[in-house]
Parts: sequence; C-alpha cells; structure tokens
Amino acid sequence: MSEHESKPLPPVDLSQPPAENIVRVTFKPEGKTVEFPFGSLPYDGHGEPMSFLDVAENYGIFLDHACGGVCACTTCHIHVLEGTKNISEAEEKELDRMELSPGLQLNSRLGCQAVIEKPGTYVVEIPSWNKNYVQEGKPAAVVKS
Repeated sequence: MSEHESKPLPPVDLSQPPAENIVRVTFKPEGKTVEFPFGSLPYDGHGEPMSFLDVAENYGIFLDHACGGVCACTTCHIHVLEGTKNISEAEEKELDRMELSPGLQLNSRLGCQAVIEKPGTYVVEIPSWNKNYVQEGKPAAVVKS
C-alpha cells in the first residue's frame, strides 16, 4: 500500500468546496475524506488508474478487492452518491460482473473500474454487507452505525 497507510489522513475543510483542479473523495460510512490534485496519484495496480479503489489504496482506506482490482469479482462494489457525471461510464465487462452482485442499485459501480475523470467532489458508500475484513490480510475494523 501507499505511504499514507500508516499516517493519519490530512484534514479536509468540508465547509468549503475543493479548490480548482482538486479531487475530493469521501468514503462512507467511515466518513474519511481525502483531497489531491487531479492526475497526481501514483499508480500501483489498484484497479484502473484514478479509480475509487486506486484512491482508497493510495490513502490507506479499506475497500475490499479480492480479485486484486481486475474486474473479476464484486467485492469492491460501491454506491456513487455524488459525482456520477464526472466518472467513466461502465464498460461491458463491469456491467456483466455487476449482474452477479447483491444489492445492485442504479448508482452501483465497481470501485476498481469507476474512474474519476475530472476534478470535483465525489461521495461513495461502501455497503456494510460488502465488507470482508479478513480478505487480503487487511486489519479488522468495526464501524458503528
């Protein structure tokens, strides 16, 4: 994982919109928000470059991905709550895979395939039923509702 894994996330002023050319992503229900200049994330094979999985991995935010982010499972299933118009359209391989996913909604995407295409604000929800905290050797975490 990235250098951010063991460091606390930098504070983000949510009372202000993100600055020009900045991407702001909030992961719910954890309530973790990160900001970075568009196109600046280092890529290390976390799904597609600039995908929500790539963002999560770069900042040490747990988003399960049993297949390694290659669109072969649905463990990185997310619901995009804000910013849908500025992410890539789902390709056939993602749509085919999503047909197998429980809890499918109109805003469902695979975190490894949904790519951020423009600066702006994005809010995604990791469904609580889709978390497998023992997969991939990640530490257990408990999120209280």
